[in-house]
Amino acid sequence: QVQLVESGGGLVQPGGSLRLSCAASGSIFSIYVMSWYRQAPGKQRELVARMTSSSNTNYADSVKGRFTISRDNANNTVYLEMNSLKPEDTAVYYCYAVVTTTPHPTRFQFWGQGTQVTVST
Repeated sequence: QVQLVESGGGLVQPGGSLRLSCAASGSIFSIYVMSWYRQAPGKQRELVARMTSSSNTNYADSVKGRFTISRDNANNTVYLEMNSLKPEDTAVYYCYAVVTTTPHPTRFQFWGQGTQVTVST
């Protein structure tokens, strides 16, 4: 089994910054993709940022230029640096990973438990 544990959420004022972390542990052979999603109250979960094993990245248009995703492959950890935060960034942020657990190429998807980010005065 694989566990994803997020940390770093909290309350921040508009214009502020936060850094989220997600550490993957367990029966991991390789990680193909690590991503951040978010879900605001009454809205669907949406992709925020994605990074592949070859370090290709994708961002939601709403966060481009403000958020940066990065990975520490040695420690199976992904980060989300969030700057110039806006009230509309308020959501529960979830870590997501696609991994293999053995040398067999079958891939599995895992989600973290989520961490709350609130941007408010």
